[in-house]
This record gives sequence, structure tokens and C-alpha cells, in this order.
Amino acid sequence: MAALPTPSARSASGGTSTLRITLDQYSTAGTKAENQDFHGALEPEGALLATKGIAVALADGISTSKLGAAAAETAVKTFLTDYFCTSEGWSVQTSAERVIAATNSWMYAQNRGTFGGPPQESERERGLVCTLSALVLKSRTAHVFHVGDARVALVRLGRLEPLTEAHRVDLGGGDSYLGRALGVNRNVEIDYRSVRLEPGDTFVLTTDGVHEYLPDAALLRLLGDGAEAIARAALDAGNGDNLTVQVVTVEDLPAGEIGDLLGADAALPPAPQLRPGDSFAGYEVLRELHAGSRSHVYLVRDEADGRKVALKVPSTEHGQQAARLQELLLEEWVMRRLDHPSLLSAPPQRRARSHAFGVADYIVGQSLRQWMLDRGPADLEPARAIVRQVAAGLQAMHRREMVHRDLRPHNIMIDPNGVVRIIDFGSVQVAGLDELAPGLAGEAAFAGTMQYSAPEVYLGEPATRQSDFYSLGVIAYQLLTGDLPYGPRVANATTPQAQRKLRYVPATERNPEVPDWVDAALAKAVAVDPRKRYEELSEFVYDIANPNKSLANPEPRPLLQRDPLRLWQAIAALLAIALIVSLLTR
Repeated sequence: MAALPTPSARSASGGTSTLRITLDQYSTAGTKAENQDFHGALEPEGALLATKGIAVALADGISTSKLGAAAAETAVKTFLTDYFCTSEGWSVQTSAERVIAATNSWMYAQNRGTFGGPPQESERERGLVCTLSALVLKSRTAHVFHVGDARVALVRLGRLEPLTEAHRVDLGGGDSYLGRALGVNRNVEIDYRSVRLEPGDTFVLTTDGVHEYLPDAALLRLLGDGAEAIARAALDAGNGDNLTVQVVTVEDLPAGEIGDLLGADAALPPAPQLRPGDSFAGYEVLRELHAGSRSHVYLVRDEADGRKVALKVPSTEHGQQAARLQELLLEEWVMRRLDHPSLLSAPPQRRARSHAFGVADYIVGQSLRQWMLDRGPADLEPARAIVRQVAAGLQAMHRREMVHRDLRPHNIMIDPNGVVRIIDFGSVQVAGLDELAPGLAGEAAFAGTMQYSAPEVYLGEPATRQSDFYSLGVIAYQLLTGDLPYGPRVANATTPQAQRKLRYVPATERNPEVPDWVDAALAKAVAVDPRKRYEELSEFVYDIANPNKSLANPEPRPLLQRDPLRLWQAIAALLAIALIVSLLTR
């Protein structure tokens, strides 16, 4: 991570299916007394190489500030350190942009404190201010982040293509100023671009003291001579500024499959079917908890510490399918990265495995599906408590850029104390893993009934946070009514025309105890068009507990819909009166 005064080379280790690069970088003060540039790279080890990739960055401290060098060093070190601390579920773009934004906020706050308030125009270039350009290579994609006037360029098949543009404002007469930099404003605008990688691609990162003095043709000729040769050529061309060059060459690329993450575990054979009393992989099998077409789940005791956990193995029908085995391993991978009371977690893995299976914490309780069958339509307050906990779990997943995609009563457990947990993560879409294996999101099948999946899924559209919102809305509706908001027809509505014919059945028709304002919230949550649903789950949770006047129906529903029993009682009374009058007037 430190700035290097002499060339350095690094190569990412690994086999033929691992991301491998060579890196050559050089930085010099040039003719100046101080080098206010800073640069670095970080290549993680193990699974982080697959989930986060390799990061390279350089920054140029603004020359008018005595703090320029400190700003550049802070920007690069913070990026290279904090990026790898972000959630493995996050996409590269989310991870990098949040780190850069946080760095900018810190610099801005420091400058604000130095100048006793927001820095004035004349003061902005005397604080912690710098440019930042960063390159992240993950799986088979390059991600570029850019603020300022440094440059990231791609050299492919002998042609150089700049991937960034200088954020400079031209004042005319050859004068200009830096239009965008870290530390100047409360918020920073970050340019982002992604490029599919090919073996042999070379990325050249330079501060403005290099590419503004050295023509691209000359840079291409010197590329084989290394970063120092490029910097010195720019110096000889009349540069009076600091110079930094980083040359990153892609030597080999991973397969772009989920096996890149799972490593040797991806090749494990399936675990066998088990019976009570068996000893398997360090666990004693106590009893079978569930047997389905896709998997079998057993209650087992860890022979090392006596802890009871749930062990899942593939069914014999799916045992030889590589995709199903990977799904088991990925489900546990997801659980290990979730820490929330409304989400099932996985215990630490203490032993190497010789078979493919999944392990999760054991929960005493019953599924929400069974809970509803036992009790029928729930009262408002118990239903709200359940929805509130499920929503909290979903929010925790969404903050990690995970979409559940298979939320249904069968996948929700309630323990004897009323604590609710989402338990099945076999179909979860993870943004960070989609970058690693782009086909993964489309391959995961929805297990079990499809009545809780959002309508857009049947049109072939990818599931989103709003899709999970829909699923929770259906569950809330079913909790209060015992039925589904559109009946059983949603799964058959596979065209836009068919979906336009779907009609929401008001919850008040199926349960007169449901207030109109709660029904209005349910209707919004399960809107066929995802753009008409809630933008945040917290809004839905609030609206089912507090009347939202903006959702109220301006036209009261007919008495036949609101209270059919009262209507027929009124009709019967009128008929009785008419009969009496008829008899009396004969």
C-alpha cells in the first residue's frame, strides 16, 4: 500500500482458473521537492480474491495545499483497506462507492473544522483535497472508479482507450481548475465504468503529470519497458509535476463460475442419506426433521461440543446434480454472512468436509404455514408482530444486497416465544456473487409453491427487493384472511395481458375484522406493478399499524362488499315490512 520509489512487480498466485495479474508501478516527485502522489495495490488471499478481487489505486494531492500528500495517502490507504472490509454480499460498485463517499465525508469534515465552517472558494484548495482513481479486478470484469484528473486507460490489441475523463473546468487561455475532487464538497460525484476482461488486457493508471505530457503513441511504445520508463519519458518531455504510473496486466482469468468461490468444496461428493444413530462427519444423527424431493434435514449432535444443529443433505433424486450440491454449500455461505435475530444462522465450521452438505442452527418451533393452519385467520396484533419480524430480517438481507426470492410461510419458523426467523436461503440472489458467476442468479430455481412469487418473475424479469416486498404482502394478507389476494391465478398470468386482468380481492371481503386502512396497505404491498409497491419495508410495517390517509379510498365501497350480512338483513327487514303492509291493506 505504500508509495514505491522503485518499480515493483506482483503476481496473484493460483492455478489456471485463478485471476492472475502482473503489476509494475513507479512514482517520483519529479522536479518538485515533495511527492504529493500516492499509490498502492492490494491482493487478498483465499476466498476474498474471488468475492472482492484485486484493487489498485492512485491519488494526486492538490499542489496548492500543504496537506495534499496527506490527503492522497489517506485516500489510497483507506480505499485499499476499507474496500476489503465491506460485505462480501455487496457488489463492487456499492462497496467501492460507499468507501470513497465515506473518505470524502471525513476529509470534508476535517476541512470544515480547520476553516471553522464550510471552506470558502479560496480555502478549498488548502485543505485535505486530492483526486482518486481506482481499479478493481473481480472475476472476469474490471471496475473503474474516478474522481479528478488522473487517468485509467485500457490497452487491448495494441490500442489505448481512456476509460476516464478529466474533471477539469476550462477557464480559457490555457487556464483550468479541478472541477471534482475528494474533500471539496459534502458529497462527491464518482464516475463508474465496468469492462469485461480478456487475457492480456493491460490497464495503465497515471496521474496528470504523465498523460498530459506524454502522447498515447509514445506511452504504447514504452509499455514493454515498464512504469519507470513511462514516467521518465514524461519527465523528459517537460513535466514539472509529480509522476505516478501503475501498469496492470491480466495474465489469467477465472472460469467465472461459483466454483471459483467454493474452491475444492465444489468437487465434494454428495452426503449419503442418513438414519438415526449414524455417525457422520463428526455428527451423531438424532432424528429426521424433514424429507422432501430436494433435500433431507436431520437433527444432529456435534460430537465435539454436544451442540444440536440441523444438517441438510441432497435427496437421492438431486444428489448427483452439481448445481444442487453447490446450492447447499452456498446456502450455508449466505447464513454465515447474516447476523440478525430474524434470520437463521450457521454455526462455525470447525472441521474439513469430505462430503457436500449444509449445517444450520436448530430452531424449536413450527413453520408459519403450520401456525396458520392451526389457528386460522390471525388477529391484527399477532399478525403485525409476525410481519414486523419478517420485515426486519428482509431489511437486514437487503442491506447486504441480498434478495431472498423464495419467501413463503413454509420458509418462516416461529418458536414457542413468538420469535420469527426466515430459515431457507437456497434461492437467495447475492449481488456480489452475481458478479463472480453471472449466470448464478438465473439458475437458482424457486422451490415449492409459486403463489408467493411476484408477478414480474413470471414475465422473466429478475427478482428485486420489491419482489420480496410482494411476497411479504401476500403472507400478511394470508395471515389476516386465510386466503391469497389474487386467488390461485397469479402463477398462470405469464403475460402482461394476463396480469392486467388480475383483480385484487379486498381483505375486508374475506375478513370483516380487517380495517379498510389496513386493507389499503395490503393492496399497495401486493400491487401487480412493482413500481406501485412500497419503496421501503418500514413504510408497509408502519401503515398496517397506523392509518395512512394517502392510501384511503375516496369512494366508500358498497355495503354488499363492506358487510354483506348486514345488507341481506336490511333486505329481509324491508321485505318483511312490505309483506306486513301488503297484508294490512288487503
